[in-house]
Amino acid sequence: MKKILLQSTIAFVAIFIGIHFASAQDKAYKVGCVAFYNTENFFDTINDPKTNDDDYTPDGICKWTSKRYLTKVEHISTVISEIGDELVKGGPVVMGLAEIETEQVLEDLVDAPALRPSHYGIVFYKSPDSRGISVGFIYQKEHFSVINSKAVPLRFKENPNFKTRDQLVVYGKFDGDPMYFIVNHWPSRYSGTKKSAPFRNAAADLTKSIVDSIQKIDSTAKIIVMGDLNDDPINESIVKHLKAKSKMKDVGKNDLFNPMYTLYKKDGLGTLSYQNNWDLFDQIMVTGTLLGDDKSAYKFYRANIFNKKTYLFQQDGPYKGSLFRTYASNNYLGGYSDHLPSYIFLVKQK
Repeated sequence: MKKILLQSTIAFVAIFIGIHFASAQDKAYKVGCVAFYNTENFFDTINDPKTNDDDYTPDGICKWTSKRYLTKVEHISTVISEIGDELVKGGPVVMGLAEIETEQVLEDLVDAPALRPSHYGIVFYKSPDSRGISVGFIYQKEHFSVINSKAVPLRFKENPNFKTRDQLVVYGKFDGDPMYFIVNHWPSRYSGTKKSAPFRNAAADLTKSIVDSIQKIDSTAKIIVMGDLNDDPINESIVKHLKAKSKMKDVGKNDLFNPMYTLYKKDGLGTLSYQNNWDLFDQIMVTGTLLGDDKSAYKFYRANIFNKKTYLFQQDGPYKGSLFRTYASNNYLGGYSDHLPSYIFLVKQK
C-alpha cells in the first residue's frame, strides 16, 4: 500500500512508500485501489462439452492455442499490475473480472510474473452461461481477507431457459475494514438494445435486492458494486432500477453513488467503443457509507478509467486508434481486450 502525505503548505499530493516522517500538521493516508476489467473471452484451451466454447480451442475457428492463451495471460496480468499506478504500485487490492472461463484461468493469471509479487488469492464460481464465461474476483492476501462469498443466480420466470452470469458477492476485510463487493456481468445487447433491456433491468433489480438484503442486516455496511453492466450510467437499469445517484450531495448512507456518471457525461470517457462512439459499461459504484470526510476508515476518493495509449490501443494499421483486442471477429490480433478497466481509489487515515 502507499501513503499519501497531505501538507497545507503545498498544492500537490506527494506519494511515498515505506516509513515517512512528517510534521505535526501532516496526515498520512493509506490508499487502496479497487478495479474491474472485462478481459474479452478469457478461455482456456480445453473443450468443455457442457458449454459453447468450441471456438476457443486449438481446433476451433479462433485456433485458440496454448501460445495464444499464454500471451493473453501475460497481457492481462501486465494491465492489472499497472492499474492505479499513479498512486499505488503492484495492482489493485481487489479486482472483479468478467469473461473468465475457468478457475484455472484465474490461477494462471495471478501466477504470472507481473502479478506473482502481489500474492493474489481468487474467488470463482462457475456460472450457467451458455458460452461458459463467468465473473471472478482476485485480492491481495496481504490487504484483504475473504470471510464469505456466494454466487447469486439471475433467473427469469418468463424465460427459464435463459442462461447468464451469476452475480458474485464477496465479503471480507479490507485492511481491517469490513466490506462487501458485488461483481456483475449483466446480459448483453446482442439481440438489440431495446429488446434486451428488460434482462438488464432484471439484473439491476437483483443487484439492488442483494444490496438491500445486506443493508437490512447491517445498515452501516460498506458495499461496492462493480461490473460490465452492458449499459451506460444514464440508462434506466442504472438510474431507475439500481437507483444509483450521480451527485454525491444526493446520496444517503444506504444509496448507491455512481462516480462513473461524471466520467461519462462530463469528461466523455468510456471503456469500449463502437464506430467511434464510446460507452462506459464497466462501472464501479459505492454506497453512501463509503462517502464523507471522516477518513478513520476507508472512504471513496476518486474514480478513473485505465487507458494507457502505449499498448491498449492499436498503434498502426487499419484499426489504428481502436482498442487493441485479442480478436476482431475471428481474426487474431494478439492484443489485450475490447474493454478498458475502470478503477477507484479508497483512502484511510493512518
